[in-house]
Amino acid sequence: MRATVGDRLLVHGRIVGQHNRTAEIIEVLGPDGSPPYRVRFDDGHETLMSPGPDTVVRHQDPAP
Repeated sequence: MRATVGDRLLVHGRIVGQHNRTAEIIEVLGPDGSPPYRVRFDDGHETLMSPGPDTVVRHQDPAP
């Protein structure tokens, strides 16, 4: 998994009834864009995470 600051992570719910969550990557701590990442969820909560297979990187659109 590779990401840059500003990309978003989509974390899929793992059990029935659990909603997907999205988080913005605010810091990349691994080499060459690899995890771990410091992220901020939409509710303002920040955490350090190493995403698993239930997570997808949504790359930000490059500036025109």
